[in-house]
Formats: sequence, C-alpha cells, structure tokens
Amino acid sequence: MRHRTLGGLRTSAVGLGAMPLSVEGRPDEARALATVHAALDAGVTLLDTADSYHLPGDEPGHNERLVARALAAHGSGAADVLVATKGGRGRPADGSWTVTGSPRHLKAAAEASLRRLGTEAIGLYQLHKPDPAVPFEESVGALRELLDEGKIRYAGVSNTTTDQIRRAHALLGDRLVSVQNQYSPAVRDSDPELRLCTELGIAFLPWSPLGGISRSALDRHTPPDGTGTGIADAFHAVARDRGISPQQLCLAWLLARSPVMVPIPGASRPSTIRDSAGAADLDLTPEETERLDAATDPAPVAHG
Repeated sequence: MRHRTLGGLRTSAVGLGAMPLSVEGRPDEARALATVHAALDAGVTLLDTADSYHLPGDEPGHNERLVARALAAHGSGAADVLVATKGGRGRPADGSWTVTGSPRHLKAAAEASLRRLGTEAIGLYQLHKPDPAVPFEESVGALRELLDEGKIRYAGVSNTTTDQIRRAHALLGDRLVSVQNQYSPAVRDSDPELRLCTELGIAFLPWSPLGGISRSALDRHTPPDGTGTGIADAFHAVARDRGISPQQLCLAWLLARSPVMVPIPGASRPSTIRDSAGAADLDLTPEETERLDAATDPAPVAHG
C-alpha cells in the first residue's frame, strides 16, 4: 500500500468510507466488522466516519461506535489507523439531512464523538457542511478551540468552496489538513478546490469517488455531440484491457490527478475494499490517463 501525507501523518493512499456500514441497506454487524478488518489487513490506515451516519432518527453515532468496535477487535494492527469523523449534520426521522454549525453544537458533537470512539483525542475532526445560518468563521473557530484544547489533533472541512478553504486555512494554518468534497469522473465541480488543496498541501478526500462509471450512467454522460465513448464506457474498456475492475481503475485515475488526493470509497463487503485498496499500487500509462481524461473533461487539472 502506497502512502500519502495528511498533515504530519503518513496515511494510506486509499481510505475506507464507512458510511455504507450504518445507513440504509447496511450489512449485519458481522459483515460490517469483517469489512473494516479487511481494509486494515489490506493496508488501509484511514477510516472515514461521521456522527450522522446512521438510520434516520435512529442511533446517532452508530458508525463511530462500529468503527471503534472494529478497531478494538483487530488488536495491535489498528494502532496506526487515523479515524476521521465529522460533525454538523443530523438525520432526523424523516430521513432528511440537517445542518447545524453553531460552535456550541460542534463542540458538544465532538465531545460525543470522542466518547464513542474511545480515544484521548480525535485524529481528524471535520466540519461536515457549512451552515448558512452561522458565520463560517464561527464554525471553524470551534474547530480551532477543539484543537487548542487537545480534543482533536487535526481539523478539516467538507462541502466547501475555494473561498471557504482559504478562510479556514487563514484561521487554522497547517492544522487544517483535509478538504472533503464530492469528486468523481462524473462530478468535477470541485476541480478548483482540488487545485487549491494541491497548492496548499491540504489532503483532498473525495466522497462518492466512483460516480459515473456504472453502466447505468453511460447514456447520461455521453458527450452531446456524439463524439467519444462516454465516461462509463471509457473506464470499462480500459479496465477490461488491464484485467481489473472499473472501480479500481477509477480510484487509480483519481490518485493520479494530484499528490494530495486520498479517495475514501465506501464498502460494505470485504471483497470490495480489498479491490479498492489495490488501486494504490496501480500505475496508469500516459495513454490510459489521456483516454480517461478525455472522457471526463477536455481540460483536466494538471497531474501531480
């Protein structure tokens, strides 16, 4: 497993998004724990969770507790794992996703996450989403207070713009180590944020990194002028030539886009995360990269 740098930490180039283990369609606990253990055994040392990853209105913090149990059951092999959790969102009984970014809420949420994870300090704590009803600097200020109090070691922000990243960086300096935005072959809206993170040396953790490579997405993402083969077709074709899964190829393509890219694909089966972890050691040829870039955007960001 190749590694990347997140703040002052060395972490696996591919992480595990643990959300599927606790939301709708989640596996039973035995398979969930086996999935986390398969990730650790494959060299994954970054686990992404959040206090809002649970069924609607049910068991807040379910995913954090699950991750804590998985790490405890794995023994000494979990010593170098970085758990990244998030606060500022909720899941009421109606299934919606709420946003609460007040300093009071974030600090209380962090305290609750700390208890559930059972550690002296949270490795990486992230603002899940900016709250339009709360000044952004106030939300980030709560992260700074948690850092100063030693309750979290590093901070991050999620679902943010370049302006918000710069403002968070101004407040937190090198203690801001991650940005978590949606990014995939089909969703490239955060290209500016990726470029900024590359410039600042901040890890970019794309959520939903595999969007656009399923066959069901093929028609939707075929260029309107009829040229090219579409996103899904390109990834499936190159993957077939390489003898690997389109998902593994997609993660390798993401890693090639920037040295700060750290994908966190979700998984609910051990076999899935083992396949994803293999992307960290996969090198694409210039021809493969060019073909995939052309299918996703005629003007891709510069590679790291």
